[in-house]
Amino acid sequence: MMRAIVIAFAFLTRLPMPNVAWDVRAQAASLKWYPLVGLVLGLLFVLVAWCLRHVPALPAGALMLVLWVVITGALHLDGLADSADAWVGGLGDRARTLAIMKDPRCGPAGVMSLVLVSLLKFAALSAVRDPLPWALLLPPLLARGALVALFLTTPYVREKGLGAPLSGAPALGCHIAVALTLIITFVFGYAGLKALAAALVVGYLWRRTCVHRIGGFTGDTAGAMVELIEAAILLAMVL
Repeated sequence: MMRAIVIAFAFLTRLPMPNVAWDVRAQAASLKWYPLVGLVLGLLFVLVAWCLRHVPALPAGALMLVLWVVITGALHLDGLADSADAWVGGLGDRARTLAIMKDPRCGPAGVMSLVLVSLLKFAALSAVRDPLPWALLLPPLLARGALVALFLTTPYVREKGLGAPLSGAPALGCHIAVALTLIITFVFGYAGLKALAAALVVGYLWRRTCVHRIGGFTGDTAGAMVELIEAAILLAMVL
C-alpha cells in the first residue's frame, strides 16, 4: 500500500518522496490514491492562502498560482498544451491528432491554452479572500478524483503511454476512491455542490470530445481535463 501511495505522490507532484521500485502492478495500484494526492495538495493550498491572508489580492493570487504550478511540476499543463495543439492541428483526424500530441514542441494553440487557463486560475485565486479558504481543497481533490473516474469509464488509447499501466487498476479500490471523493465534497454543502457541478459539466464535455475525436483518452488529454476542471471549480467558487 505504501509503495502505491509513494508512486502516486511521486508521479503527480514534486513533493520529496522516498525511492521505491516502480512496476506495472504498483503503478496500477497507485491510481486509487490519486484523490488523496489531491486532498494533500488542497491542504497545502489552504495553508499557503492563510499565510498570504495579509498580502494584497493580486500578488497573493500570483504566488498561489506559482506554487500550484511548481508543486505539480506543470505535469497537467503540459497535457493541456499538447491537447490544444493536437485538437487544432489535427483537423478532426484521429491519427493526426495522436501524432501531434506526441510532438514535444509547443505551438500557438498550446501557448494560448496555457495563458488563458492560467489567467482564469489567477483571476479566481486573486478573488479568494477568505482568511482560511477550506474550499481550496476541492479543485485538486475533484480533478484527481475525475482522473480515477476517467480510467474507470473510458478506453486508454495508447498501448505504451505513461498511463497505460493505470488502465489495469483494480476497479473496487478505484470505485471506493471516487465515492470517498464525493463524500468529502458533500461535506462542503453548497460550495461542494457548485464545485461538483462544475467538475461534472467540464469533465463530461471533455470526455465526450475525446471519445468523439480519438476514441478514448491519452495521458495528455487526462492532464488537460485536470487543468480545465480545476479552473472551472475555482471560477465556480468565486461566482
